[in-house]
Amino acid sequence: MDHFVLQTILFYTALCFSIYQGQETQEFPPTFLKVSRNLPLQRLLVEWDVSDLAHQFELEMVFDIHVAQTEEMNVVWTEYYNTTLSKLNKTLHWSWDSELPLECTSHSVRIRSMVNDERFSKLWSRWSQWETVLGLDTSDDYTPYIFPEDKIVEEGSNVTFCCIGGKDGRILNFFFNYTDYYYPDSNTSQRNMVITIHKVLHAEMPGIPAFCNISGKGSKNYSATLLFVGKPPHEPKDHSCDTRDMTTVTCTWNPGEDTYLYGPYSTKYHLFERFSQKTLCYPKTETYLEPSRCSWAIGQQMIYNLTLTAQNPLGERSANFVLDVAHRVHPFPPSDLSVEDIKATEVSLYWSMQPKHKAIKLLCQTENRHPSGQVELHNSSVQSNSYPHLTLGGLQPFTNYAFRMRCGAASHFWKWSEWSKTIRVRTNEAAPSGKLDVWREVTPVLGGRNVTLFWKPFPDFRANSGGISFEITWEKLEKASEPEHISISASQNSTTISIDNHSYKISVAARNNITSSLPSVIIISRATDNGAEEKVEHTDLEEERVNGTVDGIYISWKATNAFHGYIVDWCNFPRSQHCDFQWKRFDFNTSSCLINSAAFMPGVRYSFRVYGSLANEDFFLGKKVGYTKELAPRLNPQGEITEMTSHTITITWDSYPINESQPGFIRGYHVYVKTMEEECSLKGSTKRALLDDYSILRRYTIENPEEKRYVVKNLMPETTYALAVKAYTGGGETPIDAYICVDTLHDLKVYLPVLLVMAHLVLISAVCFWKIKWMKDCCCPEIPNPNKSKALSCNGLKLNSEAVMKQSDCIPDTVVLENTSEAKTLQLWSHGTILESESKVINPSWVYFVQNEEGDLMCTQSAPEACTSFENLAYSSQTALGSSLYQNLWMLEKSEPQLSILSYQPQHYIEIPSKDTVTSLREITEREGSLRYISQMEVPHSDLSNLPHSTEPLEHSRYKIQTVLGSELVTSTSDEDIHSQDSSTSSNSTVLLLRGQH
Repeated sequence: MDHFVLQTILFYTALCFSIYQGQETQEFPPTFLKVSRNLPLQRLLVEWDVSDLAHQFELEMVFDIHVAQTEEMNVVWTEYYNTTLSKLNKTLHWSWDSELPLECTSHSVRIRSMVNDERFSKLWSRWSQWETVLGLDTSDDYTPYIFPEDKIVEEGSNVTFCCIGGKDGRILNFFFNYTDYYYPDSNTSQRNMVITIHKVLHAEMPGIPAFCNISGKGSKNYSATLLFVGKPPHEPKDHSCDTRDMTTVTCTWNPGEDTYLYGPYSTKYHLFERFSQKTLCYPKTETYLEPSRCSWAIGQQMIYNLTLTAQNPLGERSANFVLDVAHRVHPFPPSDLSVEDIKATEVSLYWSMQPKHKAIKLLCQTENRHPSGQVELHNSSVQSNSYPHLTLGGLQPFTNYAFRMRCGAASHFWKWSEWSKTIRVRTNEAAPSGKLDVWREVTPVLGGRNVTLFWKPFPDFRANSGGISFEITWEKLEKASEPEHISISASQNSTTISIDNHSYKISVAARNNITSSLPSVIIISRATDNGAEEKVEHTDLEEERVNGTVDGIYISWKATNAFHGYIVDWCNFPRSQHCDFQWKRFDFNTSSCLINSAAFMPGVRYSFRVYGSLANEDFFLGKKVGYTKELAPRLNPQGEITEMTSHTITITWDSYPINESQPGFIRGYHVYVKTMEEECSLKGSTKRALLDDYSILRRYTIENPEEKRYVVKNLMPETTYALAVKAYTGGGETPIDAYICVDTLHDLKVYLPVLLVMAHLVLISAVCFWKIKWMKDCCCPEIPNPNKSKALSCNGLKLNSEAVMKQSDCIPDTVVLENTSEAKTLQLWSHGTILESESKVINPSWVYFVQNEEGDLMCTQSAPEACTSFENLAYSSQTALGSSLYQNLWMLEKSEPQLSILSYQPQHYIEIPSKDTVTSLREITEREGSLRYISQMEVPHSDLSNLPHSTEPLEHSRYKIQTVLGSELVTSTSDEDIHSQDSSTSSNSTVLLLRGQH
């Protein structure tokens, strides 16, 4: 034995010596490598060992582990595994979880080692041989497969599927959740397929289907599986434990959010008690958001230290808490609740409690619910094993009440029990309590007054009975009289009575089946003493305007010590026949109030009357009117032009109402003016732009609503203006919808100078008409009449009552031929000789006559054959002797001058045979300026030689230009020729001066 020990010591000594001698080449390669797999966990399990010497020295070693897939040995995982060897456990273990199902392909593992010790050189040992676990893709089976099978994964994970066809099979396609995935590029062989689905989500139904379609010789051409996607369990919430009868404890909790795992994969709970080291229960899993429950019997233990654990295939969660049963008493609800001894103001309640076998001191709460919804709570202490009851007082007569109860532990109160069943009770009847609030409205009528009474209950009034009526009584105050009485049904709250003009006392009381309430009294004064207040509208008193808001209408009055209180009345619907009359009372020290009502509407005028109350008698103090909100007027004033000048326009709107029909107080008016052509600027107006048509108006503001006439001034004459009138309230005004167009008149000041000139002309004309003969003689002298000429007043002959003028007494003017038209035949009488029709007019020339020694006129023309003729509109020569109508105009005999008897009448123009030989009228007129004109007025013989020679004709002379004719044209004409021409020619006269024949 000593020899064996000595031998062992020597062996280890040699070994240690060799180690410390620096044998750096010492290696401990892995041995006994073994590879297996855990298919449910899809885990590859690896076992190996090293030499016993390494274990004996407990060396720290590093192992390099490679994992390869398929027959090609594709390395898919490399890991360095560090460990310190132990003398007790020689076998080394390592595991690897594969994302690819292990059944899909072959997996191989190899290992090498290195000593991580300073005493050894850090060199890797040689690799071990590959240790392989074959996959189903290498089998000769014709059955197809799909992996993983019924795998449970957490939501959001990546899942790798593989399909394996049978021998000589081929994968066609892959379906996941009914979605088709075609054959991918990541095939490991022709008979299998690998595909990864990223971030999978849970489905509505448990289990997501996945299957492969396969072609091959096998009888089955597909393979399918289910994938379960869920969540790990949540920590239990709202855990609570209590006892109801001190016999059993029940714990409940909320499992939290749904894990989407059901059936065998659902979350499992268990409750563990640490003091006793007992598992109290394994409760069943409840549905989502419904608390789970666990119960157990109470023994002697009253305090528990509990751990509640939730577990499913994806994980587990726990919650710890402590339970003291004495502090967690939750009684059962009261049962058998009943009512006895019902009176007008109180009732008695009876009930029972559980459990009866144990005395638990309880606190019970009774709920009393009024018809108005008001709730009263009454507490009482009872024992669970007794027969408790409770009397409730202070109730209202003839009122329906609802009672129910609940109880809790009086000591260490935990929670109330559930409510008991509700019981309903109506108390008995009693006399009416309180008084009625009464008000009136007085209307004068012939011989008296009508009083309309209104009433409503005061807040403290109660009818205390089902059947009720109202008793109205009135009587005179001045003298004793029999009171009058009427009864009104409960459905009415007003009535009208008729009284005379005396003072009256009116009382109103409510009556039920028991008795009557205290009466409410009002006094109506004599009509003569309070005549003003008897008028409904109080039109003789001025209305005061009050302000309104969205909250109501604010009213104020002057409070005095003379009244005990104040009353304000109004109508909620003043425009309706049933106005919903309202009133409100206020204390003596109140001087203002805010009247509001759900019936108040914007744009409606409300009237409020304020009264002072003294000893049941009321005195009218004033009337207030206002709006909750003023609106713009609904109707526009109908403007009318009543007056107009060149610079002003007067517009009126007399018929526009300003009463309560308006949706606001009429504050005034705006008169708008604009021109049709351009913008105007008027004194006293403001500028305003319209948004709709961007036109510019001038606006005048009238702040007096009673003023319904306005004069627009400073306008331009003869200009078109558009006018409009708008009423405005506190709510503004409506847009302009129509204009009145009008043209201003002419400005008379412009025409005043013209009128003055015309007036002077009229005045001058009147004076001239008054002095018309004088004006005529001055401006228009009378043309001499040959028959009345002074030239015919000389001693001569008269023939047929016509004066005959001597040739020597007629002094002709210059003779000019005016008519230049061609004459067909000219026949003139001259001593019985007729001038031939072929004769032509020679070119005319101007001829002057001179007086010879015998006083005869002689032609100064040098041509002896020339003679002179002249045209005169006023005179012509005609003889009255025998059949020869025309004589020589004058005779040139010196010794025996022949008396020529001439008569004057209109003659004819001479027709000229040819117009070629006639000088034009323009040429004759041009020579007129050089002619000497001799007037035919009477001139004495002796003064003829002294006549002035004028080169211009007189303007007032009515004689036309004279014409000179050749002597060969002048001859005598017969009477027939003269008369034949007289009917066809004009009234112009032609006188021919012919050469005399002796």
